[in-house]
Amino acid sequence: MYAFDGITMFHLAAPLLVFGEVGRLGLATGWDPIVWTKDGCGIRTAEGPRVEDVAGPDAVDDADLLILPSWPTDLPATDEALGSKIRAAQARGGRVAGLCLGAFPVVDSGLLDGRDAVTHWSVVDELARRRPAVKVNPAALYLDHGDILTSAGTASAIDACLYIVRTRLGSTAAAAVARHLVVAPHRDGNQAQYIDRPMPEVGGVGHLGPTLDWALGNVDQLLSVDDLAAHARMSRRNFTRRFAEVTGTTPARWVLARRLDEARRLLETTTWPVARIAEACGFRSVVTFRQNFVAAYSTTPTSYRERFSPAQA
Repeated sequence: MYAFDGITMFHLAAPLLVFGEVGRLGLATGWDPIVWTKDGCGIRTAEGPRVEDVAGPDAVDDADLLILPSWPTDLPATDEALGSKIRAAQARGGRVAGLCLGAFPVVDSGLLDGRDAVTHWSVVDELARRRPAVKVNPAALYLDHGDILTSAGTASAIDACLYIVRTRLGSTAAAAVARHLVVAPHRDGNQAQYIDRPMPEVGGVGHLGPTLDWALGNVDQLLSVDDLAAHARMSRRNFTRRFAEVTGTTPARWVLARRLDEARRLLETTTWPVARIAEACGFRSVVTFRQNFVAAYSTTPTSYRERFSPAQA
């Protein structure tokens, strides 16, 4: 596990905890996590405490798994020494995992060119700009190519590490580790569930602002393109073109996203039955609502409520 000055204690602790638990529970031998730094010297974590018992770069030379648990938040370019370690680990048949922002040094190494990668949702655009040859997936919790694995933000590191345990030692071992950590052995869904829901400012986006505000207040209605165009006092063709310029998407997709935003809010804050929420958000049937919800978030409305509703908790 690569550590650097300013790494958060959580990012470093997540893989240490999961893989260390394998040995502590007697599930397998050889799962000995080692923290290393570029010069073999201790580092200070973001929270303040120092980590001194670390190895140097030579520790990577025979490692079965090289983990980049995170990366500095200013996302610096990866130096050649670290990039060489990453490429060498993969070339000799080892596995490389970039967790959360740790996807950046893995992507910088060039090993994911032409393949998919994921990182924390807040920096997916930056990762895509950083290495256009990489296909950035904005939603997955983790992506595994066998030799290279990347994961989404923060707590997804635990999901990814449990997945590695599951693929190497089986579901029973992964479940045993998860029970001791009191976490789910496998989470359904993706990080789209956790992304902040950006809403347009009232009266914003120029001439279309009043129409978007009106649509937000009437998500339980049909809201066809013709309805929106009529409210904006524009022709359908002109409205559709202008809408794409302003929002970057089509009216139908924008309306669906706003319906799902409202559905998430109601699932989190009310005890309404799913059928009532579907109707309140403009879906004409519960089946259609569930299909769209699963397509967007890779989990069902009921599972989402169980995870996020204070009342359920």
